[in-house]
Amino acid sequence: MTILRTTRPIVLAAQLLGCGLGAFFDGILLHQILQWHNMLSSVRPPQDLVAMKYNMLWDGVFHAFAWLVTVLGVAALWSAARRPQVRLSSSAFGGGLLLGWGLFNAVEGLVDHQLLGLHHVHPGELEQAWDMGFVVWGLAMAVAGFLLVQRAEAPRTVAVSVGR
Repeated sequence: MTILRTTRPIVLAAQLLGCGLGAFFDGILLHQILQWHNMLSSVRPPQDLVAMKYNMLWDGVFHAFAWLVTVLGVAALWSAARRPQVRLSSSAFGGGLLLGWGLFNAVEGLVDHQLLGLHHVHPGELEQAWDMGFVVWGLAMAVAGFLLVQRAEAPRTVAVSVGR
C-alpha cells in the first residue's frame, strides 16, 4: 500500500507561528526596545501620560493578537505532528515560518502604515523609506518562504507495509 504524505498542515501551522512571531518581533523590538513607535502613535502621539497609556493599551491588544496567533500555531503544529499522513519537513516548516512572518510584515506595513496611517516604522524625515523597506523586507521573506514550501511539497510517496 502506498500513501501520499503531505506537508500542508505543517506549512499552515508554521505560517501561524511565523505571523505570531513576526508580530512579537515588531512589538518587542520596534515598540518596546527601540521605542520608535506605538500601535497608534500617529493617531495619538504619546506626548503626555494619558496618550502614552492609550498607546500602551493598544500595544497590549496587538500583543494579545500575537499571542493568540502563536498559540493557534502551536495547536496546529501539535495536531499536524500527530497525523501519520503528514510528512514532517524542515523546508516546509522553515518556509511556512518565513511565509507567515513575511506576509505579516507586508500586510501590517501596507494596512497600518500606508492605508490607515496608524504609525510609521521610524517616524521622521525618512519615514516613507522605513515603511516601504519594512514592506519589501516582508515580501522578500514571503517569497523565500514560498520557494522553500514549493521545494518541500514536491510529491513524495512512502511505502507502508500492512500486517498479515
